[in-house]
Amino acid sequence: MIRPLNDRVAVAPQITPADLPAIAAAGYVAIVNNRPDGEEPGQPTGEAIRAAAEAAGLRYTAIPIDQSGFSQPQLDAMTGALAQAEGPVLAYCRSGTRSCNLWALAAAKSGRDPALLVAQAAGAGYDLNGLRPTLDALAGGR
Repeated sequence: MIRPLNDRVAVAPQITPADLPAIAAAGYVAIVNNRPDGEEPGQPTGEAIRAAAEAAGLRYTAIPIDQSGFSQPQLDAMTGALAQAEGPVLAYCRSGTRSCNLWALAAAKSGRDPALLVAQAAGAGYDLNGLRPTLDALAGGR
């Protein structure tokens, strides 16, 4: 289930290689994989998703987020992946939550309004209130 956050970014729970043609047909131009390989038995590998994404004409970026949480290099990588995409991006993980959180953190670091980010995430069914102090700090206290 794809959940748009805004007109440029959407998040989703785990996708499969078979999903990629429909994702491309829906207008997405890039995939960001926020799920580490081997997190759960039977999940598709990042390589399988990459191959299917590229076969469907989509850019693919892996920015795995594990139990250690988020880091500045991951925020920078997400910012770069979004900036390089020339259209809508779909980020995914197990449930979509890590992808939503990473998007919000990267957007706040880029100066986006934390209140807007919280509202956009809420519109997609994600609660960023616990991240609000970090979003504010990244955005320079906006």
